[in-house]
Amino acid sequence: MITYNVDGVKMPKIKKRETNTWIKTVTADHGKKVGEIGYMFVNDEKILECNRQYLGHDYYTDVITFDYDNEDVINGDIVISLDTIRTNAEKFDKAYDDELHRIIIHGVLHLCGINDKGPGEREIMEANENRALKMLDDLRNK
Repeated sequence: MITYNVDGVKMPKIKKRETNTWIKTVTADHGKKVGEIGYMFVNDEKILECNRQYLGHDYYTDVITFDYDNEDVINGDIVISLDTIRTNAEKFDKAYDDELHRIIIHGVLHLCGINDKGPGEREIMEANENRALKMLDDLRNK
């Protein structure tokens, strides 16, 4: 089950049924199944608070993924700052919705075991994000 909640922001305009199908397609592509995934959309202040409290980091970020995986079933909470999504969309000259979907799937890819902090990992993550976004386009064009 995939849930979407907000704290201090308005719910972003995402098509939940389509997004759920997409997430399940991407996880299946990585040999996983969806268990429980909880999205929490927040503002910059809330994600900074989460970063400090749970990770000991004192900086803003676009997404924090809490992984509760159980082998091939992915479970986790994904906290997304809509403020940072908006800032990054402007900074990288991307549409807000495109950046939002990139970060929605970024958290899922972390749950699938893909990292982005070590040498060469960022490029692997970006390739997987791009592949997942193509899957969303294909799903929409059926």
